[in-house]
Amino acid sequence: MVAKLYALGRSAVLVGALAVGACSGADGEPGAAGKDGTNGKDGTEGKDGIDGKDGQDGLPGDAGPQGDAGPVTPPRLLDAKIGGWVQSNADAINAMITKYGIAGGSFDAKKRPVAVFDWDNTVVKNDIGDATFAWMVKHDVILQPPGKDWGATSPALTTAAKAALNAACDSAAAAGQPLPTSTNAACAAEIMNIYYNGKTVAGTSGDAWPAKGGTTTTNYPYAWVSQLQAGHTPSEVRSWALAAFEENVSAPIGTKQTVGGVEMPGYLRIYDQIRDLAETLDENGFDVWVVTASPEYVVQAISEEIGVPPHQVVGIRPVVTGGKITYGFQACGTLTDGQTSLITYYNGKRCWINKAIFGEPAASQLAPNPDLTKRPVFVAGDSDTDIAMLKDATALKLVIERNKIEVSCNAFANYQNKWLHQPMFIEPKSAPAAGAFDCPAAKDPDGNAIVDEAGQPFPKKLP
Repeated sequence: MVAKLYALGRSAVLVGALAVGACSGADGEPGAAGKDGTNGKDGTEGKDGIDGKDGQDGLPGDAGPQGDAGPVTPPRLLDAKIGGWVQSNADAINAMITKYGIAGGSFDAKKRPVAVFDWDNTVVKNDIGDATFAWMVKHDVILQPPGKDWGATSPALTTAAKAALNAACDSAAAAGQPLPTSTNAACAAEIMNIYYNGKTVAGTSGDAWPAKGGTTTTNYPYAWVSQLQAGHTPSEVRSWALAAFEENVSAPIGTKQTVGGVEMPGYLRIYDQIRDLAETLDENGFDVWVVTASPEYVVQAISEEIGVPPHQVVGIRPVVTGGKITYGFQACGTLTDGQTSLITYYNGKRCWINKAIFGEPAASQLAPNPDLTKRPVFVAGDSDTDIAMLKDATALKLVIERNKIEVSCNAFANYQNKWLHQPMFIEPKSAPAAGAFDCPAAKDPDGNAIVDEAGQPFPKKLP
């Protein structure tokens, strides 16, 4: 049939096609697969989910074991770099600081151990009282006494002394007016000689004051420094003392000055070793005081040089009336204000320590306190004027050696091994020779034989 279709041409093709519709052929093979379509675009990101709530805190863990207690050490000890100390003295002081200070097991901040320093030639080389008195004479601040009566300035002045002062000073100024002692050589000379040498210009040694110049409660020339400040205010006196200190501390070591024809030291220095000691005691919780036989207002002007506040200075305390210093002194013991028989000297220092530091009643202020907790733990001094307070110290008694017999005899006797003998830190004197101090023969200002801390006479010369 196929051959016939080729022969018939186009018409035959059509007929063949119609025939196919009526009679289907077999399916052809599947066509090839089409290509993959392109990927669609990424969708937008979803929003962040809400944070979950915090979980509950876990239970605390068990406490760990208690650690061992660390060692308690003093905040500070003496500065070994400063030097100058006898090593055994430095060791003893450091041991005392460790025992009684903050590091000690018995330290009570409400009842701090008390340390007391004398000032002149203990804290400072030379004497601020002397330096201030010389400044007063050089700067015309001493007032002519009322009625030109020099006995009003001190009842202890002898007849010879009052007569010499009247002769030299009466014509220089009216009563109550400043004496021109910077230009009136005669008046300046009498005042300076009576004060510094204990004699009038024309007289002999000791003719200006009663014998020995004092008692075991007062020293007449020391008291006179305060008494000749009468008529002025405490602040004026502090300003004079500061001026005198600055003048003298700026002068070279060894400087001399001549005032009213009297030669005397012209320089001052705070001992570096004592400043370090006072500051070390303070940092270790000690209650640090100064008790001095110079006028209180004078030493208050410079006490902070060693870290002691002015209100912890006890010196000669005059009665102040209407803001002005008077010739009389404040009371201690059973005396009354206005008295002139007791200052911070010898037993007077003990009296004022008991009164001003420990608050003891008047009736018991002059006696050693039987309650050892109401005494200084440590005292430093250089002179016999310091002997009572040195004996009262319960732990250590430091003596700066200046060849003063009563304190030297006690220092070398070294009762209960509590006394420390220390050469001066500036221009020290040579060590005392064997037997230099005739302790059995020595007398105190009242004329009594000196005794050791136990009240016993010394059996031999020392050292």
